[in-house]
Amino acid sequence: MHRAYQPLKPATNRFLQQRWDQSIYEDHRRKVSSAQPAVDARGTKAPAHVQLKLKKVQLQHERQAIIDRDNHLLSSRLADIVLSKGLVDHRNHYLQRSLNTDKRRAELLHVTCQNQAVYRRITARQSEYRRQLWLKDWEKVEQRRNDITRYPRAPSHKQRTERKVRFAAGDTEEHSNNTEATDTD
Repeated sequence: MHRAYQPLKPATNRFLQQRWDQSIYEDHRRKVSSAQPAVDARGTKAPAHVQLKLKKVQLQHERQAIIDRDNHLLSSRLADIVLSKGLVDHRNHYLQRSLNTDKRRAELLHVTCQNQAVYRRITARQSEYRRQLWLKDWEKVEQRRNDITRYPRAPSHKQRTERKVRFAAGDTEEHSNNTEATDTD
């Protein structure tokens, strides 16, 4: 098999050259199989003067110093005003009055008149319901039910008393006695 090997470089001994080339190749294959990815994705570290920005910090301290000084001046002025009696009359002794009070009062009066007119129309209207017909129909229905039922409804009839009804239009009371139906089985 060593006779079939043709070295890439000229060699004195083909057998030794084949062994050396084979060991170099195996070493290369071992390195390739054990290789780790080596891409550096961390990026470059920003310099300290870019991260800290000392000029911005200095401007913030100056701005804060100006605000503190102004606040101190204002608080001292307010304290002086509170401690002094004050020489300026700043109190207004007049009642606040809306400019459209008259218009709102007129609208309220108009709405009140309309509401009273509606109330008068409603109270003057007679009812269109015929209560007497309803009572007669109800008595007929009760009579038919008692005729159809197997057992009489005596206990419920005993519990019924007079009905008192008041109408909104008049103060008339209507008394109606329910007559007990007699069942004959």
